[in-house]
Amino acid sequence: MEAITAYFETIPSSHRTLILVGGLTIFWLLESAVPLFTAEYRRWRHAGINLFFTFTTIVVNFVLAFLLIRGSQWTVANEFGLLHWLNLPTWGVLLLGLPLLDLLGAYLAHWVQHRVPVLWRFHLIHHTDQNVDTTTANRHHPGESVVRFAFTTLAVVLLGAPIWLIFLYQSMSVVLSQFNHANITLPRRVDRVLRYVFVTPDMHRVHHHYVLPYTDSNYSNIFSFWDRLFGTYQELDHQQIRYGVDTHMEEDHHQSIRRMLGIPFERR
Repeated sequence: MEAITAYFETIPSSHRTLILVGGLTIFWLLESAVPLFTAEYRRWRHAGINLFFTFTTIVVNFVLAFLLIRGSQWTVANEFGLLHWLNLPTWGVLLLGLPLLDLLGAYLAHWVQHRVPVLWRFHLIHHTDQNVDTTTANRHHPGESVVRFAFTTLAVVLLGAPIWLIFLYQSMSVVLSQFNHANITLPRRVDRVLRYVFVTPDMHRVHHHYVLPYTDSNYSNIFSFWDRLFGTYQELDHQQIRYGVDTHMEEDHHQSIRRMLGIPFERR
């Protein structure tokens, strides 16, 4: 445990970049070798659009990162937050803190964005992708990136999460998001076992089906049990899935960066 905490407490920016790029590369190659859907689409152009939004997400998180770090430092210095009040050992902080960061920073943020109309207008850019693959993972409008960052910061303060736990959580979040958006499928038996704990591609792609109630389901990012616990878990045969969102199925809604940036401000 000491080696893990020491590494993530001082993880170099180059290593965090390697996690992001390495994950994308691995899942991109897997999609090439064993794709679930083989429908023709302009894969490189599609990736270029999604990588633009990946870049804007990185910029937002970089600019605001000092808030996250200062928040964590304050909670540790003042012993504020659930993890401090419970006085847990390091392994307890990991086992409790990691799922709770996922609950507050990812599941709750995701659920709220589907329930609050003004936030949905930003989040739906993620749902306009009609060819979901691993590059879709960070297809977030800059406005949504700010919202997600705010929820993560709130989670850090409420829990009193130390720096090492934050960076471990963010690293897992990046890789698991790339994994559960990937255009691959696992053997049915492996998927059934794995999804009791983690979100799998077959589970998450239901969330990208273009109509309700499936769009409002399977919000989890790392740990799948949050959807089961809060009654938002749904299943749908992948052969019935059509990606997108029913209010924005036109081509320029998912292939034009300029149009996507302006969607939250349109009058509909």
